Amino acid sequence: MKNVSKTFPGVKALDNVNLRIRKGSIHALMGENGAGKSTLMKILYGIYTPDPGGVVLLDGKPFQPAAPIDAIRSGLAMVPQEISPSANLSVADNFFLGREFTKGILMDQKRMNAETNKVLEELGIPMKVEELMSEVSVAKAQLLAIATAVSYDAKIIIMDEPTTALTEAEVHRLYTIVRKVQERGIAIIYISHKLGEVFELCDEVSVIRDGEYIGTKNTADITKEEMINMMVGREMNEMFTRETVEIGETLLEVKNLTLPGKFEDINFTVRKGEVFGIAGLVGSGRSEVVEAIFGYEPAESGELFIHGEKVVIEKPMDAIKHRIGFVTEDRKKTGLMLNMSVTDNMIMPDLLPYLENSLVSNRLASAVANEKKDQLRIKTPSVDTIIENLSGGNQQKVLIARWLLLEPEILILDEPTKGIDVGAKAEIYKLIIELAKAGKAIVIISSEMLELLALSDRIMVMAEGRESGIVDRADATQEIILEMAAGDTAEQALEHSHNNENSNQHEQSNFKLEEVGQ
Repeated sequence: MKNVSKTFPGVKALDNVNLRIRKGSIHALMGENGAGKSTLMKILYGIYTPDPGGVVLLDGKPFQPAAPIDAIRSGLAMVPQEISPSANLSVADNFFLGREFTKGILMDQKRMNAETNKVLEELGIPMKVEELMSEVSVAKAQLLAIATAVSYDAKIIIMDEPTTALTEAEVHRLYTIVRKVQERGIAIIYISHKLGEVFELCDEVSVIRDGEYIGTKNTADITKEEMINMMVGREMNEMFTRETVEIGETLLEVKNLTLPGKFEDINFTVRKGEVFGIAGLVGSGRSEVVEAIFGYEPAESGELFIHGEKVVIEKPMDAIKHRIGFVTEDRKKTGLMLNMSVTDNMIMPDLLPYLENSLVSNRLASAVANEKKDQLRIKTPSVDTIIENLSGGNQQKVLIARWLLLEPEILILDEPTKGIDVGAKAEIYKLIIELAKAGKAIVIISSEMLELLALSDRIMVMAEGRESGIVDRADATQEIILEMAAGDTAEQALEHSHNNENSNQHEQSNFKLEEVGQ
């Protein structure tokens, strides 16, 4: 791709961007949210048409697909970040969707099953081809999408954030499959915000910043610090410093909270100015606990106290009335209205402040939205832009802005930096500490260990729906958190840590952001 540009009304999304992909290479495409990575890939895949002047060459010949089907037929395939299989069809049916084998007027199910099984076995993907996709995990659906791309005789496979929803074990399995694909001579364009996996998996890296091409390097010839500098245009070492915040009285108290099958006998308090972390493996019940507090799925027993007074929260509106805000884990499914504007998404929970003559005033709403846009540095052409057109990091900032407008006393953040770049992470970290300094009580769930260790004053660890214990910031280490997540109590984990002469020293309050998420 040479000097490729793309202009949307009022926005130059790409400005003379270059990308060269070699056969059989794993090539990382890096950049902050909104840098233009997705736009560039949509041009390559035939979703967008580039501006005149640039050129795309495939095998040395001019290439301009009019639609994704043209790209597929030419040997390109895309594995999106969010897989959307046909849940009511089998693995084999999804594998051959749109290109089914037939015998007369009927589908040749036996042949499709056999061919699907053959490709899956060659790639080492353990799946039953007759199984319904509704029974298949996110990780296996991702692997099936890769296998399907291989079966198209792809020359290039685009993988967009393939590990976002995967556990550590699933990530390593994905790596194995990706390398097997590479051995077939297939090139992979790998889009990720996780620097650790880029250095582990990729041969080369190209960086885009603000729609402009910054450069391409061999991963062996560049450091994490240099890559981040290319991405954000400034030095990022020690970019976040955890300030000491005065902690005050208890705002939220949770007593014996229980929801059978999800979690049992959960107890903790959160104080003014405190960042309270919740850790645990996927499936430990951590998200279910905060969803119960916010009224998504209330607990069957237990008590909640705010400012020492018992409250009953049966639905989210009850939580909002008690000045609790909640940024959910999945911004697209449970957070945002994707077909509505930035402004609409910000003001949605409470329209009363923006009413004039019983109608929402665009003037009032836009003024507030623009204020938050500037405060949180949200990159958008306008607050009237449909939010689906924003990058993931900027969507996340809009979601946070929504709750800030309600001025919550208690703010729950479930995976607040999931799928966003290092620059946006730093801004969200600083915002969290600013909110704590303002006396808010912050509850944060994160799968990123260093994130929790750097931000939290105390960390509650959960294992299989139960509370393993709570550790103070001064005692918390990765080793202790992992032992507790496996079921040890805080006392047991601390004892093991003290007895282990080779145990790692605990993380400092200043840390290198590029390490987060590896």
